[in-house]
Amino acid sequence: MRIRDPIHGTIDVSGEEKAVIDSRFYQRLRHVRQLGFGDLAFPGGTHTRHAHSLGAMHVASRVFLAVTARSGLPTPVRERFNAAVRLAVLCHDLGHMPLSHASESIAPRRALLRLPAWLDSVAEGEQATHEDFTAKLLLDSSLTPLIQESYAPLGITPEAAVGLITGAKLPRDPGFSHEGVDWTPLLRAIVSGELDADRMDYLLRDSFYTGVNYGRYDMDWLVSNLNPAIKDGRAYLALSRAAAFAFEDFLLSRHHMFLSVYYHHTSVNFDHMLRRYYEEAPGEFEIPADPEGFLYCDDVALWYTLRRSKNRWAQRIASRQGFKLLAQFTERDVGYDLEVLRSALVTGGFEHFTVESRGVLSKYFSEGSGPSLFIIDVSTGRLTEVARYTPLYQRYKGAVRLSRVYVRPDQIEDARNMMARLLGQVVRE
Repeated sequence: MRIRDPIHGTIDVSGEEKAVIDSRFYQRLRHVRQLGFGDLAFPGGTHTRHAHSLGAMHVASRVFLAVTARSGLPTPVRERFNAAVRLAVLCHDLGHMPLSHASESIAPRRALLRLPAWLDSVAEGEQATHEDFTAKLLLDSSLTPLIQESYAPLGITPEAAVGLITGAKLPRDPGFSHEGVDWTPLLRAIVSGELDADRMDYLLRDSFYTGVNYGRYDMDWLVSNLNPAIKDGRAYLALSRAAAFAFEDFLLSRHHMFLSVYYHHTSVNFDHMLRRYYEEAPGEFEIPADPEGFLYCDDVALWYTLRRSKNRWAQRIASRQGFKLLAQFTERDVGYDLEVLRSALVTGGFEHFTVESRGVLSKYFSEGSGPSLFIIDVSTGRLTEVARYTPLYQRYKGAVRLSRVYVRPDQIEDARNMMARLLGQVVRE
């Protein structure tokens, strides 16, 4: 099967992949938008996780085939590894919840998903995450036997795909070794890492549909400069020094997309109101732990609930009547004191809320994770961890804290006048 895509052109789909795509669990992603409330700020941003996952699968294959063309892997091994990476990336977003990450605040307890114990090492807390749901759907739903049957001839299991998505160590060998070299780190880096297929697709796709240029980068040059690097019996993803500047541009593109698109003040506003709705109307909308129930938990179901709700936050969301942005600033802005402003708003009787967004250049670097990418000197084979090679990590090692203050719409003019007096300057919208 072939699919036409506005970002990558023609995407080839195998028979095994078609079976997964045609499943109810994958088709659910047609009703989960990639940017959540993003289209309220960028009207073109209505694309779905269904399309993104197809594109990311295509990118994963481009990366893997380019890398292994420089390896000694025999064709049957390359084909099996490639199929495993494509399956993992195709399914990596299956567990995403409706509209935004705000919905994870009402996710059920992780224990209710009854995940196998070998996944406990990557658990992020007592509440289930979208990755937990992805693992549940792959390991314990009606999708599981479909994958087992389709991928059995290739020697690929649902457990192997979950291992690549989550980074958890499987109780049994997933079969990603060849001639004494474990290729798991390289495969995992393509699925989730500093230069992974997920990021490489969503930056281009989100940039295209929002009309924002910041997400563009030189994919062709990056892919053509990727190499396998064998170190201590393990294969890693390595980028030639010639593409180091292109990688820095990629990093900055993601950083700027977060600040300008993903943390746009309108999206942040509605995300917060959705959280308030969940807090004030518990049980009105729920995320079921049961896979069959989760099938019907999508953006359509949540919008239906919001439109019928009597809750004030739900009604504001459904009618696009968000609070108005009064102020936004970072730690670099001079003259703003969030606590002083909050106190003045409380004293003045203004209904308001504040939101602080935290943007980092790389979650992998900030979390102190092991390197998922090396820079390689192809003439000598010398490897350098990417965080040590590029100065951007040190330059942007601190998080950008973006503070916003929102006020009820009918009070915004008075609030602006109050803030102008407070700051001793004219405040413009």
